[in-house]
Amino acid sequence: MLDALLQAAGPLLATAFTLWGSPVTWLEVVAFALSLWMVACNLRVNPLGWPLAMAGSLLYALLFAQSKLYGEALLQVFFVIVAAWGWRQWLRGSLPDGTRLSVHRLSRRQRWQAGAATLAAWPLVGLMLKFGTDSDVPFLDALPTVGSVTGQLMLGRKLLENWLVWLVVNVISVGVFAFKGLWLTVLLYALFAVLSWAGWRAWQRQMANEHT
Repeated sequence: MLDALLQAAGPLLATAFTLWGSPVTWLEVVAFALSLWMVACNLRVNPLGWPLAMAGSLLYALLFAQSKLYGEALLQVFFVIVAAWGWRQWLRGSLPDGTRLSVHRLSRRQRWQAGAATLAAWPLVGLMLKFGTDSDVPFLDALPTVGSVTGQLMLGRKLLENWLVWLVVNVISVGVFAFKGLWLTVLLYALFAVLSWAGWRAWQRQMANEHT
């Protein structure tokens, strides 16, 4: 099935230009543009970011599968599903007290629980990739994969800490994609790292404004 999808995406897999000795496909260019637009919307707590996330994730799923980053590819499929949930949360979600969903924080206990669950899932996903695929970087692929699941779920519930999770995930991802020669995606995730910090600051201000 994967081969059929890659064949169908043939025109998008054509080389748009070469960057630092590695070909950059039109698929990567379009996914890059959609992803930047998505993050710009997330910074402003604009629900349009979710359909953009769905479109960008589908394109990146194909790109990562072609590069044998199967953990990242499966993660993108997961992102599409969570994006549909997150879109609904941002439009109709509510807090436990019944008020409209707004930017808020995790409790200290919830932070520890989220961190422990993420670290426990990392070796499990790494072993699955090592023995179930031909990935040449199973554990390095697994770490940003499980971290991204945590970050995406937090983002869907407008939790402030999602930006710190994304900061860590994006820094690690820069190294993974550099190893694979996906240089435009390296640039994208480096920008994501900077925007993660900007998102943390922007949501702090928004949370302060919503509670005054």
